[in-house]
Amino acid sequence: MDLQGFHHITSDLKTAEKAMPVMFIGHGNPMNGISDNAFTRALTQMGQQIPDKPRAILVISAHWLTKGTHVLVAPQPETIHDFGGFPEALYQVQYPAPGAPALARETKDLITSAKVMEDDHWGLDHGAWTVLRHMYPLADVPVYQLSIDYHQPPEYHFKLAAELQALRHKGVLIMGSGNIVHNLRQVVFSNNAKPFDWAISFDHLVKEKLEQKAFTDLVNYHTLGTAAQLSIPTNDHYLPMLYTLGLVNKNEEIQFTYEEIQNGSISMRCFRTA
Repeated sequence: MDLQGFHHITSDLKTAEKAMPVMFIGHGNPMNGISDNAFTRALTQMGQQIPDKPRAILVISAHWLTKGTHVLVAPQPETIHDFGGFPEALYQVQYPAPGAPALARETKDLITSAKVMEDDHWGLDHGAWTVLRHMYPLADVPVYQLSIDYHQPPEYHFKLAAELQALRHKGVLIMGSGNIVHNLRQVVFSNNAKPFDWAISFDHLVKEKLEQKAFTDLVNYHTLGTAAQLSIPTNDHYLPMLYTLGLVNKNEEIQFTYEEIQNGSISMRCFRTA
């Protein structure tokens, strides 16, 4: 059975019932955590457009890479400032959302394709809190994270995500947080940086594949040419999108909620199910 067939079987579960949306956020520069710009204002709108307040938020972030799959069970996750060389104001930011230990353990039990380990030392990295402080500024929704086993191939992550489908029917908002195009080797540190042609090309190609629900092509991104190679020199920021795709039901539409290339080589594209 190919990946598309696997996805259709697993994503048909409970499609008649109301489910929380699933989202992908292109989080970009950590400074977005304290910036007022078009992207952060769009994040605020995205939070306001979620029809119901989530019971909890599960984030799969590009910044928690592990050997094996881990789930955060901390009752009060710390705010992790996992970056260097930024203004002091960014390091002062705290996002004191509670954790969700019971749901984290439920998540662990849902995953049967891999052994999931509990972790109470990690917190909320900047792939989570720089986004959520705009979407849910009161920090009153419990948040937990699922790590990315960086030793596994792309299809592993796509298939594992489908096992989390039941969480959407329990009020959990699941969010992949990374960037479709993420090439720090060619980043231009200017707010007015012109996007590279290859970054625009690949970002648009991914948009087309998403509209077609050609998810197998996106899992096999290494076949998508030179623009893909330049856009994904390492796949840490790309893999969170595959978790989102693994959770899209075949009858759901994909709604694009933001589109921009920042710093020349970072796609800020965001989308959700609708």
